[in-house]
Amino acid sequence: MSSTLDTVATNLRLSDLAPHTVQSEIRAMTVACDNMSGINLAQGVCDTDPPHPVVESAIASIRAGLNIYTRADGIAPLREGIAQKLATFNRLAVDPHREILVTSGATGAMNSALLALLNPGDECLVLEPFYGYHLTTLRSQRVTPIIVPMPAPHWELDLDRLRAAVTPRTRAIILNSPSNPSGKVFTAAELEQLADFAIEHDLFVFTDEMYEYFIYGGARHLSIAALPRMAERTVTISGFSKTFSVTGWRLGYLAADARWLPAITYFHDLTYVCAPAPLQHAAAAGLLALPESFYTDLSSEYEAKRDAMCAALTSAGLTPSIPNGAYYVLADASRIAGIDARQKARRLLADTGVAAVAGSAFFGTNPDGTNRGENLLRFCFAKKDTELAEAHRRLEAYRS
Repeated sequence: MSSTLDTVATNLRLSDLAPHTVQSEIRAMTVACDNMSGINLAQGVCDTDPPHPVVESAIASIRAGLNIYTRADGIAPLREGIAQKLATFNRLAVDPHREILVTSGATGAMNSALLALLNPGDECLVLEPFYGYHLTTLRSQRVTPIIVPMPAPHWELDLDRLRAAVTPRTRAIILNSPSNPSGKVFTAAELEQLADFAIEHDLFVFTDEMYEYFIYGGARHLSIAALPRMAERTVTISGFSKTFSVTGWRLGYLAADARWLPAITYFHDLTYVCAPAPLQHAAAAGLLALPESFYTDLSSEYEAKRDAMCAALTSAGLTPSIPNGAYYVLADASRIAGIDARQKARRLLADTGVAAVAGSAFFGTNPDGTNRGENLLRFCFAKKDTELAEAHRRLEAYRS
């Protein structure tokens, strides 16, 4: 239908942000993979089976009528269970009634915390390689992400680069350990350096610890909020999506100083109202019912998946950077035809039916405009063994 909108200035137009946003490359590759019924190693869907007590509790809670709004900060049994878990696993002393918020996924936690604590025009340091949603969430709130590269293949912290990136507008830093996409686990020494840096420059630290139970090769997960003088400035974010294999439930949480939690809760309530009620009861049951061996077995199971994934990539000539945590592998895609990582990912999908994500989704650009991830692909190994085995077979047989 024709109108004068094409030629006359109007208030009916996209926001300033909208023309510069595109579907995430992760979701784009998932769609492309679905269209050809391929094996999706692109998105971290984690389609392994959830723990039985968690599933049964969700079903029982729905049938019991626990389907209405909860308190904005979540049900008390879940907050208390999270506080106990934070005390024993993360060495954090957190008040379950004043310092914990149950959220609609870790993304809901990050979005709400940033809204509550940062202003448009502020700057936030983001370590590279980064999780793309962290970057785009900052931009959606008109906060400027300042990308600070860490050198491959081990992604060591570079304090000189961090110091050089600080300006009078710097208010925060985002930490992701274990990291998506690199699998980097920050060492105790690196976390101490980051803590000293944050205190020196009076910065908030938003730490995404979603993959805290996925740890390999003798690495150890540590929470930066447990270090001296860090609890007051740290927002610790985690959740149940990965640990319980329930990514579609959208159930996360955060811990923050009591000064910040009311404002963070306000913005979470404004956007999400509350996390799904029956699923909160299921997570609380999981925290209570699952023994410590569940978590250690999880780590062992995924370390075996990691080793098999890296072996298949090596056989395919796609040299992997061996991760110490999470369930992703960054691999060298130089041998795959294509002018950039997006083309390389699509070429691999067309040739093998295996979907990966372009490394450019996790890296910034050089001064000449080239992306630092153009010769990398990210593979996810959070899949059932039968499907992973078929993906490995296809990769091992691959020749470009």
